[in-house]
Amino acid sequence: MYIQIKDVSFCYANSKENIIHQFNLDVTKGEIVSILGESGSGKSTVLRLLSGLEAPLKGSITVNNEVMTDDYHFVLPEKRGVGMVFQDYALFPHMTVSENIQFGLKGHTKKEKKQRVDEVLGLVNMAKYKKRYPHELSGGQQQRIALARAIAPKPSLLLLDEPFSNLDADLQIRIRNELKDIIKKTGITSIFVTHDRRDARAIADRIITMRDGAAYEWESICTTHTVDKKRLEAIK
Repeated sequence: MYIQIKDVSFCYANSKENIIHQFNLDVTKGEIVSILGESGSGKSTVLRLLSGLEAPLKGSITVNNEVMTDDYHFVLPEKRGVGMVFQDYALFPHMTVSENIQFGLKGHTKKEKKQRVDEVLGLVNMAKYKKRYPHELSGGQQQRIALARAIAPKPSLLLLDEPFSNLDADLQIRIRNELKDIIKKTGITSIFVTHDRRDARAIADRIITMRDGAAYEWESICTTHTVDKKRLEAIK
């Protein structure tokens, strides 16, 4: 498996109970997996653990056969090669689109940075906006720039936290179809969290549901949208 999360548990410092409890997940290379759950289910915490923003109490996380964290190892976030698209996009307001994307391209020459910016902006159909500032863009455009910035360094894993929550209903439908096409073109293994089943069905190759910090496997949505009673209870 490309990503393996084994028996991971996590508790925030100000909490008496684990928000993640013996979480397990295997993801194959190039797969798009959705973690579906209500607020407080622990789904966004899983992304923080994968990215290295939090460390689990126990368990292990492996990406491409490299241990990111276990009882003896912890790889720093900047060393993990993980791209992240935050719920609020987190674009730098004082930087142009081009500068936002270049920010994550450390160790590249000026020519290489320019070339990569042009590549990813072309991929998200935003080439003519590279001199714009975030406040000059619509919500959907900002999301595409955030995605371009995340994939520019060619990460081994792409994480997306509620990517459609700030968009109106009509725009959500169009953007989520675009997003899946873009991710599939890059071939980047991706995990995104959402509370909206429609988003999960539209984008994911596979859906994992979460409740009380535990994961439940949903049937492959490529073949069916039906779930058995036990799994259905996990998303109520």
